[in-house]
Amino acid sequence: MITFVISILLLIAGYFIYGKIVERHFGTDPSREVPAIAQRDGVDFMPMPTWKVFIIQFLNIAGLGPIFGAILGAAYGPAAYLWIVLGCIFMGAVHDFFSGTLSMRNRGQNMPDIVGKYLGKGMKSFMIFIVIFSLLSVGIAFVTGPVDLLAHLTSWDAGIWLAIVFAYYILATLLPIDKIIGNVYPLMGGALLFMAFGVGVMMMVNDAQGTVEIQELTLSSLKNWHADPENNVLIPMLFIVISCGAISGFHSTQSPMMARCLKNERHARPIFYGAMVAEGVVAMIWAAAAMAYFGGPEGLNNATQGYMENGVWYSRMDPATTVNLICNSWLGKAGAVIAVLGVVVCPITSGDTAFRSLRLTIADLIRKDQKPIGNRLLISVPIFAIAIAVILSEMDFDTIWKYFGITNQIIATMVLWTGAAYLVKEKKGHWMCSVPATFLTFICVSYIMIAPHRNAGLHLDPVIGYVIGIVFALSAFAFCIVKARKTGRR
Repeated sequence: MITFVISILLLIAGYFIYGKIVERHFGTDPSREVPAIAQRDGVDFMPMPTWKVFIIQFLNIAGLGPIFGAILGAAYGPAAYLWIVLGCIFMGAVHDFFSGTLSMRNRGQNMPDIVGKYLGKGMKSFMIFIVIFSLLSVGIAFVTGPVDLLAHLTSWDAGIWLAIVFAYYILATLLPIDKIIGNVYPLMGGALLFMAFGVGVMMMVNDAQGTVEIQELTLSSLKNWHADPENNVLIPMLFIVISCGAISGFHSTQSPMMARCLKNERHARPIFYGAMVAEGVVAMIWAAAAMAYFGGPEGLNNATQGYMENGVWYSRMDPATTVNLICNSWLGKAGAVIAVLGVVVCPITSGDTAFRSLRLTIADLIRKDQKPIGNRLLISVPIFAIAIAVILSEMDFDTIWKYFGITNQIIATMVLWTGAAYLVKEKKGHWMCSVPATFLTFICVSYIMIAPHRNAGLHLDPVIGYVIGIVFALSAFAFCIVKARKTGRR
């Protein structure tokens, strides 16, 4: 329990200490007019209460990411704790803060335009492609998953649930942000936080009573526990599997939506940095819970081959099943309801904002004002037509989703380099962005080199992959330093 408690305290301290350092270094200005006021249109640009913006931002970036990703990452062992804590404080929260504040400083623009401004037109074009792919991937994936589960839990046909979920997505994408998202999200965000808090408390109670043991981080446990270590190398695979709990490029596609709703720049740290820390806490709880429930990382890996529960043999364990088992076991009947709510509602509340963000990204690209409903329909109808066509074609989306994993972290890398370029331009120290960007560059390149073909990699020898990753990362870092010196800031 000691490692778990210290990790939670470090995440909270990270918000108050390093978050304040990041805020001061960026230079938030409470007197500066924000997009929500200057460009208010009653649809996407609209000042909202700060507490509500926080909950919406948290649910936008979270969904099932810090739950499912943390559970999958727990298969690698307690090393997941280190990545969640250090990644969240020094990388993910910095990434989210800069993506949100830079959007506020640039009239609420989405990341492709911001990347283009600081990294050039070539990078903007590349960013447009991967952002559109990522948002469409999330939107489609978070239709099929909840629909399949709802069809399984009820007597309704999957086609009926598909129509209902899509109807909701269309309304959430088209209507003003305060009509559905602003009213529904606070309730769903509260449910997600309650579920994580309940699981965390019961886990510690059970640990104190000796019925479970929370895995500690020690030198002997700091190794790759994965059941298939040859195809799941700790570095870089862990850093791709756990994204939302540490750093995720998807967040940078969501932050501009809330950048258009903040009433003052002084709220940037609690909204962008703070929501990421809250997500890190949720990820930490679920990573620890997954290992504790199955008796450690080895037991968790064994459960993927099959497990016994109440005298019934189940063929395999997946993240959704794990959530259901833990909530039912530790939270009772209420846990069953919460588990279903989380597994069904949380992905839906990420899917709808993925489609909304995609609409806004395309609108920025073609310079189409989104206040008229006709302009919103002009962009949204083709988006949903493509999404429906992909779903009806029964395309193997598992394959596409694996490509999303690396694409997601490539986006995060580009956003961090954009933050570094902004700091260079402002003649400020770039280290808080360039150092994590360098590390993530190494992770992304080495992943592409090392990961198996089915996981969007080349499956080269790890040593070769590491060397290539280091060369790319150091080259990018050296370029940043040279650029900084040319502007007069070292």
